[in-house]
Amino acid sequence: MFTAIFGSVEQGIIYAIMALGVYLTFRVLDFPDLTVDGSFVTGAATAATMITLGYNPIISTICATLAGFVAGSITGLLHTKAKINSLLSGILMMIALYSINLRIMGTTIDTAVGRPNIPLANSDSLFTLFFGFWEKLGIDKTLNGMLSSMGIEHVPNTWGTIFIMFILTFAIKLIFDWFLKTEVGLAIRATGDNDKMIRSFSANTDTLIILGLGLSNGLVALSGALIAQYGKFADVGMGIGMIVIGLASVIIGEAIFGTKTIVRTTLAVIFGAIIYRIVLALALQVDFLDTGDMKLITAIIVVIALVVPTLRAKQKEKSCIAKRRAERAGVVKQEGKTIA
Repeated sequence: MFTAIFGSVEQGIIYAIMALGVYLTFRVLDFPDLTVDGSFVTGAATAATMITLGYNPIISTICATLAGFVAGSITGLLHTKAKINSLLSGILMMIALYSINLRIMGTTIDTAVGRPNIPLANSDSLFTLFFGFWEKLGIDKTLNGMLSSMGIEHVPNTWGTIFIMFILTFAIKLIFDWFLKTEVGLAIRATGDNDKMIRSFSANTDTLIILGLGLSNGLVALSGALIAQYGKFADVGMGIGMIVIGLASVIIGEAIFGTKTIVRTTLAVIFGAIIYRIVLALALQVDFLDTGDMKLITAIIVVIALVVPTLRAKQKEKSCIAKRRAERAGVVKQEGKTIA
């Protein structure tokens, strides 16, 4: 159980980067961007291909992020310049990326035709580069020794993944928070709230939408590149349903931690992604459920995360109304006694 939850936290903190990208389009820009299902694979495919061809994992990850940025920007161009519906723009780009991703991965073979997956079991990655330094610190031995003394039999192979991902994810969160408070970031937020008003101030909302979609899909592709290196493979089908996972992370985080400020909301999104993975891991511990039920479990988690806050808000509203009625009744009764 402990190793299952530990693995969920590792994955959750990586997927949190993708969830931040989904938050940018879904909540900030108010744009239903389905490009995510394709750009996640684009990031994984680009990183895996470049690593297989001998490029440094750091350079490969940066290029994967840029590829995602380009994909998101094209979706923005389709919507703003070609005047295609926002939902349809994302769907068209997602479909196009499926073939593009096959071509990207196909560059690793001589025929250069489409290739559906790339194994990375024997290749260096960002994580293996870091582990060389991490093992010299001896932290794994200390922490696992403490867990063993507490009676936990199955301990993690390394704490390095969770350590580096917490640093990277929270560094991205801090940059994300800072960006949304800059002049451009505030304009993007205002465009999502009321694009007509922003346009009346002579702001170029088309550029802001393209930039927002590019940044969002850049984060999604970065997450895909990291997941490919974490799982040691890239597959053309690994992005299916990714938008739902991102939305689930955003909704769960907002429902539990609230959305009073940008800093708090982005933190909620990160923890929402981790909680989603933990809930998923716990659900799969049930005997009659298996990995094939993941999509069903995801849908149920999202429904619960959407319905529970609504029910709580209605209950709170009813309590407020009942309280006001009681107060009015008390005032009327008091006035009646005074007149009598």
